[in-house]
Amino acid sequence: MTEFLQLANPDWILYDFTAPWISPVAKRLDIPCAYFSIFIPAVICFIPVPTSDMLQIEEDRRTPEQFTVRPKWIPFETSVAFHLHEITKIFSSVEGVTASGITDMERLVASLRDCDLICIRACKQFDPEWIQLAEKLHGKPVIPVGQLPTAANDNEADNSSSSNHDHWLQIKGWLDQQRPASVIYVSFGSEAKPTQEEVTELAYGLETCGLPFFWVLRTRRGEADQEAVKLPQGFEDRIGMRGLVYTSWVPQLRILSHESVGGFLSHSGWSSVVEALQCAKPLVLMTFLAEQGLNARVLEEKKIGYPLPRRKTDGWFSRGAVAQSVRLVVVEEEGRVYREKAKEMSRLFGDRVLQDSYTDNLLALLASWIQ
Repeated sequence: MTEFLQLANPDWILYDFTAPWISPVAKRLDIPCAYFSIFIPAVICFIPVPTSDMLQIEEDRRTPEQFTVRPKWIPFETSVAFHLHEITKIFSSVEGVTASGITDMERLVASLRDCDLICIRACKQFDPEWIQLAEKLHGKPVIPVGQLPTAANDNEADNSSSSNHDHWLQIKGWLDQQRPASVIYVSFGSEAKPTQEEVTELAYGLETCGLPFFWVLRTRRGEADQEAVKLPQGFEDRIGMRGLVYTSWVPQLRILSHESVGGFLSHSGWSSVVEALQCAKPLVLMTFLAEQGLNARVLEEKKIGYPLPRRKTDGWFSRGAVAQSVRLVVVEEEGRVYREKAKEMSRLFGDRVLQDSYTDNLLALLASWIQ
């Protein structure tokens, strides 16, 4: 890598947390580095921070319970913190090291510590207080690059093959038959696989909620996963055409853009959140992995997403909670605040001119830095 960088002589290196080793190499060659954070500002404020002389911060969180409260270096009132079941999973996952010999958390901390500036998926109109705090905590510029909403032509590229096109036509045909804003779309991203108990409760909850639904269900983590989750016996016969369950890839942005979709039961992954909000779809939040709990708390505070009621200790939830939550967000008067807030956010997240201006500002900053 050193030889390549010497030959290429780049003006800047942008990297993510999977490559923290790049910054020390670049520093030896006097090449500035920018860490690109896929995590929102609240996340990089909440994680363990290197000691800051300016703020006299000492990091002393050792147990999962200590991550369920606001850390002392966040100076404003906020509910942004993990629930116990969320942080317990994270502790379990970071105990092991990767092939490089360090944990993912150590990668992230090193990436934040060793870069010259932080580029982050954010915009000042959404969470200015977190952006400002991140700069103070990390002692370097934190540059928002916008929410990076998916463009329509990006989505069309995903559907360019004839099989994907036919796939979409079948989905669209079903969506076209539903009433406007009546369908609950259910998807938990490409990484999360619900447990069998969770699938069962979700299925019965969707069955009893009375709403049409489109559920993208990941039954395995991959070909090596021999424990596929299953729907309850007779479920698909009972729901008939009121609901569709797909176990393969679907064009998510096209589905969310359809007028019949009235809400999104989501894992709170930020890319899915951005797609939902650019399409003005309110959210029901059910977290699974990593930083999703912090994402969900930010959305809950802003009344953009309604949290699926769960036991905080182990994450258990009931079918009744599923039915109640999706009905509240999609059709009930109590959930109007979430529907109205989603419409408001669509004017921000869907503003291509505004969001693209952040990228333009970043490029201008990088150019001015090296002059």
